[in-house]
Amino acid sequence: MGLETVRRLKAAEVPMMAAARTPGPLEELGIPTQAFDAGQGVNLDLPERLSGCVYFPGSINLKPFHRFEPADFLSEIQTNLIGAVSVLQAAMPSLKASESASVVLFSTVAVAQGMPFHTSVAAAKGAVEGFARALAAEWAPKVRVNVIAPSLTDTPLAGSLLSSDAKREASAKRHPSQSIGSPTDVAALVEFLLSDASKFITGQVIRPDGGLSSLRTF
Repeated sequence: MGLETVRRLKAAEVPMMAAARTPGPLEELGIPTQAFDAGQGVNLDLPERLSGCVYFPGSINLKPFHRFEPADFLSEIQTNLIGAVSVLQAAMPSLKASESASVVLFSTVAVAQGMPFHTSVAAAKGAVEGFARALAAEWAPKVRVNVIAPSLTDTPLAGSLLSSDAKREASAKRHPSQSIGSPTDVAALVEFLLSDASKFITGQVIRPDGGLSSLRTF
């Protein structure tokens, strides 16, 4: 999703910089990329002004609750919440120096729709949603803060969950849309939330999830 967003913004000639654990694909696109690890301290070289900031953590750690250790929950919280907090504290002066700015964070459908084996990620992402709403209130009106909460999306990270035709069909059938989300669906939404076209939207959790969190079709 992050890489597809970069491709989309690059095609629109939006100037960008990035920070990532594995900069290779971004550098191949010509995007200046700094090293970043959510588990370490944040030391980013940022411009004086930023009009947008997107935090794209990625993890799928699914198993029964009795098999989780407290360290698993701490790891999810570090990656999803503390990483976002650290990045936004570092970016705050640059975001507030802009005439208007937009922040986009990521949650999951598993916060709104209870799902087995998702306890650690749902806990961490639920914290992200609460954090985002509070920050949107605190940073209004100059900086907007919104969250995207997708369902399972067809990315390499989800490869093991969509590794056969049977798995793909079963996943599609779980969604009222009878389909699986694509990275381009999410990238288009990120682009919209970063743009002035969404200037009246802040403090929201937007759910590109094929209707999974809100609809029943049976």
